[in-house]
Amino acid sequence: MTDNVLISRHDRVALLTLNRAARRNALDLTLRAAIAEAVRKLDADDSVGALVIYGGEDIFAAGADLNLLVDKGAREVEDLDLGQYWAPLLACRKPLFAAVNGFALGAGCELAMMCDVVIADNRARFGQPELRVGIMPGAGGTQRLVRHIGRPAAALMLLCGEMIDGERAAALGLVSALVPEGEVLARALALAAKAAAMPPRAVRAVKRVLAQGEDLPLPAALALEHREFLLLFDTQDKTEGMRAFLEKRTAQFSGQ
Repeated sequence: MTDNVLISRHDRVALLTLNRAARRNALDLTLRAAIAEAVRKLDADDSVGALVIYGGEDIFAAGADLNLLVDKGAREVEDLDLGQYWAPLLACRKPLFAAVNGFALGAGCELAMMCDVVIADNRARFGQPELRVGIMPGAGGTQRLVRHIGRPAAALMLLCGEMIDGERAAALGLVSALVPEGEVLARALALAAKAAAMPPRAVRAVKRVLAQGEDLPLPAALALEHREFLLLFDTQDKTEGMRAFLEKRTAQFSGQ
């Protein structure tokens, strides 16, 4: 895509590597735009089944680039429309994986939380330290965080600027899988490959139910789940998946 995001393919998995290491992958507008464009194009590519976002061996992303914000007022920041850069991730129909080494702070932590699955080792450090520079999170760093880990732990991170390591993040539910040091990327790619092999329409249905049902009352969320469950019975992949299981062979999903 651009020098800011390097893309490589691993069969049906696309790996997006943030490439601003000299600035600790600080999220300026150029990097945000590159991530957005990459996710948008890969989501539209039928040969891609899952995406992995990776910051490199030493860091995920250390937050927003404060050079972008330091001299701006409220109206100027509003005019930047920062939410536009995250919209493709939130709308992505395919599983998004975050492979987190090192710091995922501020907007970097928010980026990880926008992904469906977060893989980390104990060297990872998650934090929302925006209060230290006179602001607060503005892309889900309060609301996603409290939904992931609960109010007491979220308040500690938000109000005191405390970071948590990968082990603590996994115990709280922020991290999906904790792996040994040095195995983050390999594990993320392996799990993404599993997701990419699943029937695409069923994957999209699960993502919709997870996204839409989380904040609904349980009866409404169950009704949403049941509707998506029934719709999948009219897909070719349902028949193929069940026949393959009964015949003890590997299913060949078509996306239909």
